Amino acid sequence: MLFNSFTFLIFFAAVMVVSRSMKSWTLRKSFLLLISYLFYAAWNPPFVILLWISTLADWHLARAIHTSDSLRRRRLYLWASLGINLGMLGYFKYANFFVNNLVALSQSLGLDWHPATMSIVLPVGISFYTFQTLSYTIDIYRRKATPWHCFLDYALYVTFFPQLVAGPIVRAVDFLPQCDEPKRASRKQFQWGLTLMIIGLFCKTAIADTLAPIVESVYDFQTAHSFVDAWAGTLAFSVQIFCDFAGYSTIAIGAALCLGFILPDNFHFPYAAIGFSDFWRRWHLSLSTWLRDYLYIPLGGSRCSKLKTYRNLALTMLLGGLWHGASWTFIVWGGLHGSYLVLEQLLRKWFAPQRLWASYPMQILLCALTFIAVCFAWVFFRARSFHAAGTMIASMTGQSSCASTLPTHHLLQVLLFTGVTLGVHWYSRNKTMEETFARLPGWLRGLILGAMVFAIFAEMTAQGAGNAFLYFQF
Repeated sequence: MLFNSFTFLIFFAAVMVVSRSMKSWTLRKSFLLLISYLFYAAWNPPFVILLWISTLADWHLARAIHTSDSLRRRRLYLWASLGINLGMLGYFKYANFFVNNLVALSQSLGLDWHPATMSIVLPVGISFYTFQTLSYTIDIYRRKATPWHCFLDYALYVTFFPQLVAGPIVRAVDFLPQCDEPKRASRKQFQWGLTLMIIGLFCKTAIADTLAPIVESVYDFQTAHSFVDAWAGTLAFSVQIFCDFAGYSTIAIGAALCLGFILPDNFHFPYAAIGFSDFWRRWHLSLSTWLRDYLYIPLGGSRCSKLKTYRNLALTMLLGGLWHGASWTFIVWGGLHGSYLVLEQLLRKWFAPQRLWASYPMQILLCALTFIAVCFAWVFFRARSFHAAGTMIASMTGQSSCASTLPTHHLLQVLLFTGVTLGVHWYSRNKTMEETFARLPGWLRGLILGAMVFAIFAEMTAQGAGNAFLYFQF
């Protein structure tokens, strides 16, 4: 069930009416849990079993970790949790990738090996809820949390439908305490939640889906393009992926707020970042903080030698790239960002004594350089192969003599959406979305929301069933 569909709007309206009519808090939580399972089953009912396995395994293993006095047993239970969760993730997401690479390696060695083809369907959201349940078990192993007292609350935490299939990745310590007391959105929360849902739907339907055909016309043909077309396609994808993913997160946060639950922000105007550390403090925050707390810091973080710190950064980003998809292009994308972070660390030694970076023109320049470097990395994220990525990079660096084939109105659309996105990000870089919106006059807020609602319904009517969100494939 897609957020950008009339089916979901009817579903959500019914959930709101029924849940608000229930006076028993336990009954409301039970209803939300059942609805969350039905929401997930709308994609592929048998995959609900995976949710149950992950939920039951981590609930019991976390309690066993907490009650055990033996370090050996606690480690054994932790490894059992890691094995179950990462085992399911590895099989469904990476088995074909592993086999295909083994086949390629055997052929390079002159071996003629043809294993049976595995028809594996990737369960939607498995990358997100796997990391979510693992954080619960790991925090209890580290003695940073204690097992929750109510299984119903924990099951709802794992399965809560607004953020189930594409995040944000919520920590148990942030969600579970909200289940203790009855939650009912205040009038202000409900209004802001609906506003967030409108903004998110507008970003998805009116911007991301409008740019999608332009991106496809450039990236889905593995041929050289003109300098203008290559940059237009890459800029279009940069805006598309932000509006698509941030749009989903914004809808999820808004829907949860309408139900009385507060989810963490997942984006903070990332294209206004000055440097790559700043970018990852603004982009996909729930993943970047998860990787920081459960991978980078355990590896040693920045508390070791400079060389090991650089290794930790590179390894964390490589695995972050692999998390996004079973392809070497995603690993290269992560590796590029790891290299950017290492390079930034090295350059800080030179820039630290300087005061030039603090000037407004220099901040604009550094922001522009950061965005350009991020765009080059997006090429590997979007390209279907290294050959396609190499061809695109060559076109973007002026090594192609092809003439532009994109229609003028497509180029104007890309310039308009890119300019507005960068302008909004820069203006709001030190504010929250709520602060930015609150600064507008009341009549202007109403006009903007009205125009967004009109555009959303127009696009959803034209699209019919709606286009899937890009991060569903991850």
